[in-house]
Amino acid sequence: MSTTAPDMSAPPPTMAAAIRARAEDSAARVFLRTETARWTFAEAHREACRYANLFLSRRRAGPFHVGVLMDNLPAFVFAEFGCALSGAALVGLNPTRTGSALARDIDYADCQFVLSEPRYAEHLREAIGDRLPVLLADAPDGVAGSGAERLDQALAGVADSDPGIDVDGATLLMIVFTSGTTKAPKGVLNSQGRLMMLGWGASMHMCRNSADDVTYCAMPLYHANAQILALAPPLLAGGGLALARRFSASQFVDDVRRHGATLFNYVGNPLAYIMDTPARADDADNPLRLAYGNEAPRQHIAAFAARFGCEVIDGYGASEVGVGFSRSADDPARSLGRAPGVKIIGEDGGECATAQFDSAGRLLNAAAATGEIVNTNGRFLFEGYYKDEAATAERVRDGWFRTGDLGYADADGFIYFAGRDAEWIRVGGENFLARPIEEVLARHPDVALTSVYGVPDPEAGDQVMAAIVLRPGAAFDAAAFTRFIDGADLPPRWRPIFVRVAAALPTTATNKILKRALRGEKFLLDRVADPLFWRPRGAAQLAPFTAADLAGLRQRFVRAGYADRLEE
Repeated sequence: MSTTAPDMSAPPPTMAAAIRARAEDSAARVFLRTETARWTFAEAHREACRYANLFLSRRRAGPFHVGVLMDNLPAFVFAEFGCALSGAALVGLNPTRTGSALARDIDYADCQFVLSEPRYAEHLREAIGDRLPVLLADAPDGVAGSGAERLDQALAGVADSDPGIDVDGATLLMIVFTSGTTKAPKGVLNSQGRLMMLGWGASMHMCRNSADDVTYCAMPLYHANAQILALAPPLLAGGGLALARRFSASQFVDDVRRHGATLFNYVGNPLAYIMDTPARADDADNPLRLAYGNEAPRQHIAAFAARFGCEVIDGYGASEVGVGFSRSADDPARSLGRAPGVKIIGEDGGECATAQFDSAGRLLNAAAATGEIVNTNGRFLFEGYYKDEAATAERVRDGWFRTGDLGYADADGFIYFAGRDAEWIRVGGENFLARPIEEVLARHPDVALTSVYGVPDPEAGDQVMAAIVLRPGAAFDAAAFTRFIDGADLPPRWRPIFVRVAAALPTTATNKILKRALRGEKFLLDRVADPLFWRPRGAAQLAPFTAADLAGLRQRFVRAGYADRLEE
């Protein structure tokens, strides 16, 4: 049986075609691996066929949509491949959403039935009762019940022959929900052709995946990052996919070594969490050659590369994928690269000023240079939101794809990511970004993670608040931290008034800090259990924020007629 590496000169038209091709030209190669099991491409194809035939046997009238609510289990991969072969669409459900929020997602996406696992069975029962069939993967005897069915029993006796369903590149394969950090999440449409094109682009231009690579996937499979950067590339290149049920910083190096992983995809803060684990002399003794993803804290990128002996490529990512950046080795280290037609647009609809930097690479004209990252050439690979024509139209208003994200561009056309739209803070009539302040605070030797955001000022605008997570064993010294802030290169208005010493920061399931949640809790002592410190105007240093301090602040809000701002 041939194990020749697949042709990567162009992407296959569908995921179904890719699965069938790998079952032929790479049949004996190990594709999927976990801590306890492995499947070759041929075996994965047969499993996918069983799932496809099961789905077809359970299909009802209406959209052929299969909900999946589980961690990174092999059943998720087989269910997705089964959808590809049967013409169904997988709906990736977020396990952090429960109750009415989970029910909303299931109903909105028109799921005909849901595949899940025992740990989420109660969530499902509370959310949807017995309205939809539920099949539980990895369920021991006696666990299913309450209307649920064991997936292994449902699959028993189902044929493992290919159903031969005719699909094309436009066939809907997956609905990926946005993070929903500001409102109910939207469902991003992903056709079979789109996912293959995106995975091929990632393979060719970012991770350079080959048949000899093994991708370690600890990011959730229901999210676009794992789909595009972890699942699709090895399927296309004939390589391996090593699944971790969930991300674990303490298990990272051991997992990489166990699986012989050469690639690691991430989104958000995993690099920071890994760097927060105790360093070991043999950390660089591992097969990893590349970590790649987006939105890693900048201070950890080079440090991670040095500690683990690999390259790190941090780019730009969004579920919609309406912008595609290309990078080369000699691009500025902190840039996303270039993209034809991508411009930085201000609130007035005009192009923002060119970014100016000092000798240390710090942005000097943030207010003038920062605006929305917009693709003026069109929507790129964005196919729209499910059942939301208004949101789709707004995203591609006037023929431009509007990311909703902030950035700035240098004189050579390189684009830099400046954060999400929650990054702006307004103090004393001056608008500035949170990210430069975060970069300064992250240099403190005791700070492992930080998030800076605006909280209401009693009179007008915002005050700067920072939430920090300390490194293990470190204690917060208010006087020393004040000296650090005052000694840093921060304009007075940028210096935090409030500091929250957090045990942990709230994050999405994809490790993005939920600034909306932090901003909602503000400095209100009935919402914040962590120690709070503040430095009111004229104070020499940070001091504990007490109930009496909060009462005094409340009176200032009342006098100014802004008491409602504390409840927003």
